[in-house]
Amino acid sequence: MARARTDIFTLEIIQEGLISAAEEMFHAFGRTSKSPVIYEVLDYACGLTDHEGQLIAQAAGVPGFLGTLDLAVKQTLEKFKRAIYAGDVFITNDPYGNGTHLNDVTLIRPIMYKGLLVAFAVSKGHWSDVGGMHFGSWTSDSTEIFQEGLFFPVMKLYEHDKLSQPLIDMIRHNVRIPEMTIGDMLSQEASLRIASRRVEELCGKYGLPSMQRAFHKILISGEKVSKDALKHLPHGDFEAEDVIDDDGIHDDPIRVQIRLTVSAREFVVDLRGSSPQVGGSINASYPASLCTAKATFKAITSPHAPANEGNFRPLRLLTDPGSIFHALPPAPTSTYWETDAYVGDLIMKALAPHIPARLPAGHFLSVCGTILGGYDDRKKQPYALVEPQPGGWGATATHDGASAQFCLGDGETLNMSTEVIEARFPLRVEQYALNTQAGAGAGRFRGGFGVVKDYRVLSREANFTASFGRAKFPPWGLSGGGAGTCNCVTILSAGLAGDSRGKIAARKLRAGDIVRLSTGGGGGYGPAADRDPQQVAADVRNGLVSIEQARQLYAVAVDRQTLQLNREATAALREKQKRSPKQIDAKTRPSARRSPP
Repeated sequence: MARARTDIFTLEIIQEGLISAAEEMFHAFGRTSKSPVIYEVLDYACGLTDHEGQLIAQAAGVPGFLGTLDLAVKQTLEKFKRAIYAGDVFITNDPYGNGTHLNDVTLIRPIMYKGLLVAFAVSKGHWSDVGGMHFGSWTSDSTEIFQEGLFFPVMKLYEHDKLSQPLIDMIRHNVRIPEMTIGDMLSQEASLRIASRRVEELCGKYGLPSMQRAFHKILISGEKVSKDALKHLPHGDFEAEDVIDDDGIHDDPIRVQIRLTVSAREFVVDLRGSSPQVGGSINASYPASLCTAKATFKAITSPHAPANEGNFRPLRLLTDPGSIFHALPPAPTSTYWETDAYVGDLIMKALAPHIPARLPAGHFLSVCGTILGGYDDRKKQPYALVEPQPGGWGATATHDGASAQFCLGDGETLNMSTEVIEARFPLRVEQYALNTQAGAGAGRFRGGFGVVKDYRVLSREANFTASFGRAKFPPWGLSGGGAGTCNCVTILSAGLAGDSRGKIAARKLRAGDIVRLSTGGGGGYGPAADRDPQQVAADVRNGLVSIEQARQLYAVAVDRQTLQLNREATAALREKQKRSPKQIDAKTRPSARRSPP
């Protein structure tokens, strides 16, 4: 007798139940963790795979993590094969095989039902310290992976629900903030148990055959959604290139390129021909590059549909092993985001001229990651403030760019509360504002603005590390729009003027020193002369554009007293611009920045 088919409504209910289980896992991890980078910033991701490691459901976590969850499960299956039992939990942070950098640790729990392996619960979270040469572990001056912390190949953290005490002892004695690190690990593992229970309940309610049919439907539907979307994209070969600032060790710029081939059935991202892997820590592993390609592909094809591995079946990534996008051991990878971000940026740069209403001009791009920590004299304990910084996004053919948003790879992270920072750490936030002084990309639609944040150190000593990419080469404009502005970090010590740079490794600070974090603005769309003068005047009234910038960038005159548009003066300025456009352009071109080739 043929088995009864599961009706489509039940399959839909199962899919929603799986997504709910992933989201419950996400909230449980965040609510019970020890580190602000988890519970405030949300620097983690959670998902479920089927028994073969194919992603079937996820929560809204960090895009730069979500695309690696399935790779970690597949590597676990390959290594342990049949030695996977109920109550096991696996741990890994292998950058080259399934991950990003050593701070991002993945835990995996098999889900069993009546003795059969049904699925896996998996999460990846940023641990605030995993050892290594500097406080906080990731750094811009490492030259090999061994300097960046503990390396966990896929191994068992729990076996039959029994925690591996020798492994815990090793972690405890190799990290600088063991209570925070191990506390996050226990929270992460507990969240996996919750997701496992929810999937087991679904199996009990609907039966294993219905669950398997739901998994199949999820993957087939995901593939169909992507292929349907591909039909409506421009088809052909598209190319772009750009330059990464440097590798943190040498000042030489690093060339990267893409050849993108889009058809009704495939989306091929070819990064071959880009720079070989470098001596500094900006190298991206193949999993990290693939993850960013997945996130960008999803954003272009089906941003609102639930994500699963079926979505990514049309996507192919081609790289040169040993290149900056496919680093091999023992290359350092701790600031990998400075390179893998270019995977998404190059895809958008190649396609944006053809679909400018859907894709923006260049954005500030970098995670702009910072570590500020040391010993809290008040609480008699070490502290670590680890966070990304938001910045400006590029304009589209219909809208100004968004301001103070996180970069592509960190899309679901949040601002850390100033109140939490000042309550938990010996720091004072003395400024947190839009970075309007540097401006943003001028255009018919202007780029969004970055932010400027000042931290004053209140403890006797502190350590500071930062990696801000796009500190030398600004975001690109689109269709004649102006370039955006650069990211930078400045240390103000004892009232002296500080130097600005993109990368700082383990800088020693003293009480009273100020760390100024400045993120850039996005690129503009269209010629600045085409911007509505009333919009320029509104930007001046809102404090986003100065009167001088309005005159120089947009040829718009705004009355200083009323902050209203001066129509006659504006008409004269625009007439002058028509007669001598090169002179106007020369005034608006950023003179202190190099332009990429």
